[in-house]
Amino acid sequence: MKRVLIVEDDSNIAGLQKDYLEKSGYEVDVCFDGESGFNAASENKYDMIILDIMLPKMDGVSVANKIRQTKDVPIMMLSARDDEYDKIDALSAGADDYMTKPFSFAEMAARVKAQIAKYDRLTSKSTNDVVKIKNLVIEKAARRVYVNGEERSLTNMEYELLLFLATNPNRIWNKKELFSTVWGMDSCGDVSTVTVHMKKIREKIDTEQEKLIETIWGVGYRLST
Repeated sequence: MKRVLIVEDDSNIAGLQKDYLEKSGYEVDVCFDGESGFNAASENKYDMIILDIMLPKMDGVSVANKIRQTKDVPIMMLSARDDEYDKIDALSAGADDYMTKPFSFAEMAARVKAQIAKYDRLTSKSTNDVVKIKNLVIEKAARRVYVNGEERSLTNMEYELLLFLATNPNRIWNKKELFSTVWGMDSCGDVSTVTVHMKKIREKIDTEQEKLIETIWGVGYRLST
């Protein structure tokens, strides 16, 4: 049974989330503030963490940042504010997905299922293939990324997005195609997620001498060999 941690200060919302996920077959723990949520995430193994942004003691973005320092687990952020900067902050902190309240609990469960399945596929890969493009090296078995021989640390979804582009080079991919293929969801979610993840990838892999991912304005993205 997959285990999910919910960190939500509204007990009514947390209760509904917990009930819906338990009916969907998950084991669910609930914390009501950021500090206890971070402690629970640090001390236990979870397959998914659902974080509200506005939390007492420690906000959700700070919790996500701290979790990412030691754990590689799918994180979904929730917020009552549909503000682009909130989404950017959440995704930049390492969140894999973002939902705005009020939301459909059925959609939430679908996203949880998709994120867990994506993570399972990533961590179960056993191939020893190495992808080399210009100054970029991706060791697929170890899930490590090197630029000019220096290792770069990427989140789950940053790695998967970069790997997809690197293993499907020289073609232009639009945001909807990338969201559907890499995140595994057709309509559940905001394709602006792709933009934020692409920005973070570039910050980590681009050098002054080599810009690996091209933006084809009005069309999409391409990684050329």
